[in-house]
Amino acid sequence: MSANSPSSHGAPESPRHLPGHIAAALARAGSTSDSAGQSWEGRDLSGDGNPLHNFDNDNGLIDPKLAAALEALKAGTGTEQGVHAALAESRIYIAVMAQLAEGGLGENGFVEDKEADMALVTLNAPDGRTALPVFSSVDALQSWHPEARPVAVYAPRAALSAVAEEAQLLVLDPGADYTFVLRRPGMWALAQQKPWTPSYLNEELAAMVAETAGSERALAAIAIAPGHGVGSRTASGASAPGGGSGPELRLEFTFHPGVDEATARECVSRIHSALAANADFAENVDSLEIALKAAAPQGPGA
Repeated sequence: MSANSPSSHGAPESPRHLPGHIAAALARAGSTSDSAGQSWEGRDLSGDGNPLHNFDNDNGLIDPKLAAALEALKAGTGTEQGVHAALAESRIYIAVMAQLAEGGLGENGFVEDKEADMALVTLNAPDGRTALPVFSSVDALQSWHPEARPVAVYAPRAALSAVAEEAQLLVLDPGADYTFVLRRPGMWALAQQKPWTPSYLNEELAAMVAETAGSERALAAIAIAPGHGVGSRTASGASAPGGGSGPELRLEFTFHPGVDEATARECVSRIHSALAANADFAENVDSLEIALKAAAPQGPGA
């Protein structure tokens, strides 16, 4: 079964089986008794400290911290790191849908559902990568796909599910007025509940790039900057300085005057290969673009 959606970030691919912790939670949902067969009737399960009910009295609305971080980003006063930090403490929703696991012919000769599983919905991004859609509110999920069932989870748990599904992107509110994409390095950091610094702001990464390029005589300078795909737009076309699907990192090569194209490209190839083989670079960079330019010639009085 596939679940089609109006998402602008690619058509959903066939749902996959749920991670165990979510499947177990769904199996308990709606039951009249607990896993030991004891009735829920007359038992008070609300309050802090109950591991089975992290979302008592959930109103289905966006978490205020997440709402504030997204509004700040759209206003140009916030950052991708700010949204990531808010997600680390926010309840969001994943989408699950029924998938026929076993079927057969009924007594009237018609195909009947014998058994159905609940499956996690994933997306195919435009570049072919797998993405996990997540939602800030129940309304956002139901507007995206009315047949999908919302399951409340903390965002780091959703990121863990994305990693288990081999997804490369976490897409917040696909098809909404504003969609925020958390690229792979940020998604991995969220799954591990670690702070995240985007690659284009990572000073250690900048130093690594400079060291790798240090022996290249043709280079006048090398620098890192945000890729053109870091930014995103609202449905009305307003820009935001983050939340895009990439390219994430821009490598800017400045060559000495007189360096020919063949020499420049050989230099870029050597540096690119060395960085690609570096595990730290590969882990911290989602997608890369390269810009080549020549240094401005100096005047006679320079």
